[in-house]
Amino acid sequence: MLGERAGELRERMDDPDCDPVRLHNTYVQFALVNRLVSGWERVFRRYLAPRLARGSTVLDVGCGGGDLARRLARWGERRGTPLRITAVDPDPRALAFARTRPVAGVRYLEVDAEELANDGRRFDCVISNHVLHHLPADRITGFLELSGQLSAGLALHNDLRRHAAAWLAFSLTRPFFLRSFIVEDGLRSIRRSFTPDELRDLLPSGWRVDTLAPFRNLVVREP
Repeated sequence: MLGERAGELRERMDDPDCDPVRLHNTYVQFALVNRLVSGWERVFRRYLAPRLARGSTVLDVGCGGGDLARRLARWGERRGTPLRITAVDPDPRALAFARTRPVAGVRYLEVDAEELANDGRRFDCVISNHVLHHLPADRITGFLELSGQLSAGLALHNDLRRHAAAWLAFSLTRPFFLRSFIVEDGLRSIRRSFTPDELRDLLPSGWRVDTLAPFRNLVVREP
């Protein structure tokens, strides 16, 4: 089942007619899931903190409910280097949820990355979390090139790594995530995600894939 990428699968929360209560609960529960498995605190310390200064600009592409943008803002504040974070998503439902949890230094825009690039926008760093597996394989190269165009230097795209153990482990979390799409969509996301070698075949020049525990791909372009 996991030998080949199931790119044709779609996640329940992406259905515009999905249950709004379950969708709300999914955004709420994402914050916990990301803290537990996404590894962004380590990514922040290793890749971001050494390069960001007071007032550095960060673009969070496909921000969803905004939990990562809020965490980055808090980490920057604690270091004494407050950041200016622009979090974008084309889904108005995600941004409606995110805007109920305002944090200093974060603003949310209902646009996609291509619109920002067409406007000539540039940021010190471009990031995304759990975006790559939503894209068809033939769009990965273009997406990375676009994020490179938007970034003055660093770009980081953190996503799931397809692996049978990851699928099995996440399937066991069902009792902890009730009345949401977290588990069903999470299992679909793992099946839709890439292996490191699959991503390496799609990278533009200057990019690389770092693997992180547990079962993460971090696609990196450094200045």
